[in-house]
Amino acid sequence: MATVIQTRGLLSLPAKPIGVRSLLQPSHGLKHRLFASKRRNPPALSLSSNGHQKFQSLEPTLPGISISHKARSTEFICKAEAASAGEGDTAAISASPKIFGVEVTTLKKIIPLGLMFFCILFNYTILRDTKDVLVVTAKGSSAEIIPFLKTWVNLPMAIGFMLLYTKLSNVLSKKALFYTVIIPFILYFGAFGFVMYPLSNYIHPEALADKLLATLGPRFMGPLAILRIWSFCLFYVMAELWGSVVISVLFWGFANQITTVDEAKKFYPLFGLGANVALIFSGRTVKYFSNLRKNLGPGVDGWAVSLKAMMSIVVGMGLAICFLYWWVNTYVPLPARSQKKKNKPKMGTMESLKFLVSSPYIRDLATLVVAYGISINLVEVTWKSKLKAEFPSPNEYSAFMGDFSTCTGIATFTMMLLSQYVFDKYGWGVAAKITPTVLLLTGVAFFSLILFGGPFAPLVAKLGMTPLLAAVYVGALQNIFSKSAKYSLFDPCKEMAYIPLDEDTKVKGKAAIDVVCNPLGKSGGALIQQFMILSFGSLANSTPYLGMILLVIVTAWLAAAKSLEGQFNALRSEEELEKEMERASSVKIPVVSQDEGSLGESSSSSPEKSAPTNI
Repeated sequence: MATVIQTRGLLSLPAKPIGVRSLLQPSHGLKHRLFASKRRNPPALSLSSNGHQKFQSLEPTLPGISISHKARSTEFICKAEAASAGEGDTAAISASPKIFGVEVTTLKKIIPLGLMFFCILFNYTILRDTKDVLVVTAKGSSAEIIPFLKTWVNLPMAIGFMLLYTKLSNVLSKKALFYTVIIPFILYFGAFGFVMYPLSNYIHPEALADKLLATLGPRFMGPLAILRIWSFCLFYVMAELWGSVVISVLFWGFANQITTVDEAKKFYPLFGLGANVALIFSGRTVKYFSNLRKNLGPGVDGWAVSLKAMMSIVVGMGLAICFLYWWVNTYVPLPARSQKKKNKPKMGTMESLKFLVSSPYIRDLATLVVAYGISINLVEVTWKSKLKAEFPSPNEYSAFMGDFSTCTGIATFTMMLLSQYVFDKYGWGVAAKITPTVLLLTGVAFFSLILFGGPFAPLVAKLGMTPLLAAVYVGALQNIFSKSAKYSLFDPCKEMAYIPLDEDTKVKGKAAIDVVCNPLGKSGGALIQQFMILSFGSLANSTPYLGMILLVIVTAWLAAAKSLEGQFNALRSEEELEKEMERASSVKIPVVSQDEGSLGESSSSSPEKSAPTNI
C-alpha cells in the first residue's frame, strides 16, 4: 500500500544549473529535507483502508514511495533550473557589447548628442558675436539700443514664440515639432546673410527715423534705432531665441527624452565641457572671417563678405543638427518611459511674491539670482558702448568679439575643472561669494577707468594703451571672469542650495524663483539703464550712477550669500544629525532560529524564535 508523503514548503530552486549526474540524484540539501526527521515531530502518516496507522520507513530503497517522490521532485527542480539557466543564457546573449566600458547602445545616443550640442553652441557663439556687431556699429545706432531691444522687442517675441510652441506641441508629433521649429531658423540666417543684409540700405526707413529723432531729441536715439535698423534688430532677436529655444527647449528636451537617469548623471557634465570647446573654436572662426577684409580690394564691403561666410557655416551646422536628430530617431532605440504623470505645482505671480517674502532662505536665494542678472547687464552694456568707441568698424568689432569668445571658453573650461576643488576645499560659502567678488573688483576697476581716465592716463600710457583701450580690456576681463564664474560656481551653488530644503519649500521656492526672479534679473538691468538714458540723455552721462547702483547691488548680493551660507550650513548639520540618529536607531542583529523544518511540518515556526531582536 502506497504511503502519501507531504511536500509542502520543502522544494527550493538551486542557484546554479545542475549537471547530468544531478539528474539521477537529489542534492544534499534536498536529501536532508526529504529524509531527516525529528523526535518531537513524527513523520507524516498515511491511513490505510482499514483505518490502522502504518508507519512507513523513509529509506530510499522502499519501492513505490520515496523513489517515485524523489524522481518527481528532482524532475521538477531540474526543469526549473534548466529554465533559469536558459534565461541567463538569453540575458548574456542579449547584453550589449561595450567599448571602453560603455555600452554601444549608449554611445550611439551620447556621441550624436555631443555633436548636436557642439554644433548648436558653435552657431550660438557666432550668432551672439554677430548680433552685437550689427546693432551696436550700425549707422545711427549705439550700445544704448540694447536695453530697449531686450525689453520691448526680445521679451515680447520670446513670449509669443512660447505661446506658438505650446500650440504646435498639441497638434504635431515630437519629430515634426523639432523640424518645424529649427528649419525656419536655418532659412532665416541664410536669407539674412545673402539677401536681407545686402538690401539693408533699401529696406531701412532711415529718413523717417531722422525726422523722428529731430523731433524727439537725442535721448530717444536708442528706441528710434530699433525702427531705423529693424532687420538688424530682428537678427538680434532670432540669435537670442536660438540660445533659449534651440538649446534649452529642443536639445535638452530631446536629450531628456532618449537618455536614462544613469546616462544623464554620467554624460551631461561632459556636454558642459564640450560647450566650452565649441566656444573656443567658434571664437577662432569669427576672428578668421572678420580679418578677411585685410585681403580684399578697395571698395569691397568686407563685413558683407565675412557675414556671408559665417552665415554659410551657421546653415551648414543647422543641417548637420537635423541630420543627427534624424539618425538618432532612426537607428537608436528609445528607452521605455513610465506613463504616470506628475502634477507640477503652479504658482501665479502674486503667490510667488508672497512665498518669496515669507521665507528668509528663499528670499536670500532670490536675491542672488536677481543681483547677478542686474549686475552683469549694467556692466555689459556700458562696456559695449566703449567697445564701439574703440573699434567702430564692424570687422574690427567682430574680430575682438571672436577673441572674447575664445577667452571666455578657455576661462570657463579651466574654472569648471577647478570648481570641484573649490567646493571640496572651501565649501559652499566661499564658492557662492567668488562670483560677486570677481564682479565687484573688476566692475570697480572698469568704472574707475571710465570716470577717472585722466589721472590714470600716465600709468596706462606706460603700458602702451589709452584709457579707453584699457577700459575695454578691463571690461572684457570683467565679462570673461564673471561669466566663467557664473557657469562653474554660481549655477552649481544655486542648485545645491535647494537640496537641504524640505520637499514643499524646495518645490515652491524653485517655482517662485522661476516665475519672478529670472525675468526680473534679466530685464532689471535693462530697465535701470533705460531710466538712466532717458533721465540723463545718454549712457555716458549716466555712467557714475550706474557704478553706484552696481556697488549697492553687489553689496546686497554678498550680504545675501553670507546669510544664506549660515542657513545652508545649519540645514546641512541638521540633516546630517537626523541621518546619524536614523542609522543608530535602525541597527539590528538578526537572530535566526536553529529549529529546522521537517517532513510534513509547517514552514512557519514560533515568532519568538524567528523574529530579529533589536539592540
